[in-house]
Amino acid sequence: MLRDDIKTATVTAMKAGDKDRTATLRLIGAKIKDRDIELRTSSKEVADDDLVTEVLQKMAKQRRESITMYVDGGREELADQERRELAVIDEFLPQMLSEEETKAAIADVKASIGADSIKDMGRVMAELKARHGAVLDMSMASALVKQSY
Repeated sequence: MLRDDIKTATVTAMKAGDKDRTATLRLIGAKIKDRDIELRTSSKEVADDDLVTEVLQKMAKQRRESITMYVDGGREELADQERRELAVIDEFLPQMLSEEETKAAIADVKASIGADSIKDMGRVMAELKARHGAVLDMSMASALVKQSY
């Protein structure tokens, strides 16, 4: 399980004395615990690895946005810190579909649900998320779906 892999990596980083990696892994663990607490009051059931992947994807997205803002603001040292954190987060994320694989998935979904206009974009995106949610970059998929019409 992904959660166990993160705990093991945290212990390994602590024993190795890698403070940056340990801090990032502890941050990941804290975000996962926050999400667990959030789900206690919710009636929504989520598989454990899906929950961890969802948290990691959100954290990665936040890091990418921060890197862009820091670079634009001339704060390269902060951007470097975010890049290091992103590298650790990416280690635990599943391999994302390439652009070609995403295009193939979009074509498959469009054919299976009979989508033929931009009005069907919501249905196409919902089906893509249901089939490939953990390994699909939804922002790239959204742009490719728009291009396909």
